Amino acid sequence: METEHRVSTLELFFDLVFVFTITQLTVLLSDDLTVRGAGRVLLIFTVLYWMYGAYAYLTNQVPPDRPVRRILILLAMGAFLVCALAVPTAFGDGGVAFGLGYLVVVVMHSVLYSQAYGRSVLWFALPNGLSALSVTAAGLFDGPAALGLWGLALVFQFATPVISRWAAAGGAEASAGTTMDDQLGGIGAAHFVERHGLLLIIVFGESVIAIGIGVGSLPLTFGIAGGAFLALAVGATLWWMYFVRDEGRAEHVFANTPTDRRFKLALRAYYYAFIPMLLGIAGFSAGVKKSIGHLGEQLPAGPAFALAGGVACYLAGDVAFRLVLGIRPVRFRALAVVPVLATAAAGMRLGGAWQLTGLVLVLLASLTAEARSWGRTSSGDTPAGVAPEEPEGSAGAAAGVTGSG
Repeated sequence: METEHRVSTLELFFDLVFVFTITQLTVLLSDDLTVRGAGRVLLIFTVLYWMYGAYAYLTNQVPPDRPVRRILILLAMGAFLVCALAVPTAFGDGGVAFGLGYLVVVVMHSVLYSQAYGRSVLWFALPNGLSALSVTAAGLFDGPAALGLWGLALVFQFATPVISRWAAAGGAEASAGTTMDDQLGGIGAAHFVERHGLLLIIVFGESVIAIGIGVGSLPLTFGIAGGAFLALAVGATLWWMYFVRDEGRAEHVFANTPTDRRFKLALRAYYYAFIPMLLGIAGFSAGVKKSIGHLGEQLPAGPAFALAGGVACYLAGDVAFRLVLGIRPVRFRALAVVPVLATAAAGMRLGGAWQLTGLVLVLLASLTAEARSWGRTSSGDTPAGVAPEEPEGSAGAAAGVTGSG
């Protein structure tokens, strides 16, 4: 029987500081709704989310239950705040400040982890440190050189799990006789899933804030109130897709996955699949911010594609999340991506209100079809061509996913 701890208030405090980076990225994207702007947001977020995931993993292994650990986490929070403040100018004058803040985040993470696992921390501290130095160096350059250094930072990040697994396979020793293999597989299911679920719900709050910022001082007419309700309805359907069933099933799958396979499962489900989900919410929020006050008008291409692309990005990540964890069915959410993207045309030709209405209808249709399919499968009347879903927490499904690749 696993001994689980729950998410602490200090971790939630840390999450609030990290989510400020999402707010800053939303502002950055809403001010530059172009492919270039989206690419920059993707680079910044991917780099920052890697270290957020590292802290979620860290506190799962090394709970902040001692004064020195709490102080180090508070210092890391301050460094994350510096990164967040520098986000709007990360590809300009604020690049070095962003990089140095990120370097402090990495150092605090490494020191914290060494509190429990000693010198084995070097297997991931070194590539993470090189990633931070690459980001810092990028602040000294412009154009292709800066982009190349940001790309190099991502290379170091993506190499970190490979190096860690190699060290685990080689039996690299940690303190107190604990091996790297023990560390990588020691993820507590309840805490890890809860931590990321709380992050997701806080990020959903960004879409609500975007409604208020977009309305601003405009008079609260029936049209504005109706548009706000539609934007909230889109967020509510996206919330439903994850929190009504998937979060609980994810915890069961993790709990029933052999410990030596949990690290790979966590990386795929809560890093690679979560990136498009979180960025999708940020993109949708940027679209809401730019369009909520003009829903009766034809939308420019930027806001229209931010609304549609944000929701489609979230759906794509959600489909990947379900595939990784063996949660079925996925086809209804996958099929919804195309009509979701098509709503951009409605926004540009008919108006923002029509686009939000279309998004709500497509998402509700997907959820309704999925619920009917689930009901038939659960009652034994499996639709043609649809394999029955395995019971919740199926170790077989989890093992099949994590054992591949």
